[in-house]
Parts: sequence; structure tokens; C-alpha cells
Amino acid sequence: MAEIISFDHRRQAADDREKARERRQKIEAVRRMLNCTQCSTKCLKCGGQIGCDSRPGPLPSNLRIPYRFCEACAEEYLDYIERLKGRGDGNCYWHNDQWLEAWGRWIDYQSCMDQYIRSREFLQLIQELKPTTPEG
Repeated sequence: MAEIISFDHRRQAADDREKARERRQKIEAVRRMLNCTQCSTKCLKCGGQIGCDSRPGPLPSNLRIPYRFCEACAEEYLDYIERLKGRGDGNCYWHNDQWLEAWGRWIDYQSCMDQYIRSREFLQLIQELKPTTPEG
């Protein structure tokens, strides 16, 4: 009789393993989201390293770049905005309709990601992963 394994003990151990797996999965989801979208040293567009002075020259006073870009991507973004207004650098012949569409879709993607990290469910996930302070 001493060899009998408690079913309750095995079930609790399995439940604990499942909870730990779910927690790891949640932590990984948050880690990926934050590493991919919130890194202040990477260009949001190309992923290249950027420094504190990553913007090309002074920006026009009425234009604000809402993304973290390296110098090259910031220049492209500014040209994208100008081309939407019917202007832009005519020497950059490769900034064609497909290039405009790619930039538009990238901006749409950024908007979707921003909405996702502000969603009730993602904020709930962050709350669940906050460390709890022991009651004392």
C-alpha cells in the first residue's frame, strides 16, 4: 500500500505544469511585443541601430516624425509625406507607386500594433504578469 501514488498530487502537479506553461507563453508574448516595438535604439522601419541624433538635420517646424527612424528611413518618411502632397524628390525614381503603397501599409501596421498594445486584453495580460507583493 505504501507504493500508491496520490491521484490528487499528480493532478495538482499537472495543473501546476500547465499554469507554468501558460505563464511562460504570456511572458514570451509580452517580451516579443516590447522587444519588437519599444526598443529605443532600433529604427522601427529597418531595425538598424540608431543613436540619440538619428534625425536628418532640422525638421520643418510644421512637421513631426511620429516614429523612431534611422537617418535613411527618416529621409524616406519625409519624402513619403511630400509625395502624398504631390511633391517629393523627383531624383528618387524608385519611390514609385509600389514604394508609396509599402510605406502606407507599414504605417497602417504600426497603427494596428499601437491599437493592439493599448487593447483591453493586452493591458489585462500586462496586469496578470505584474509581480504580486507578498502580504505581510
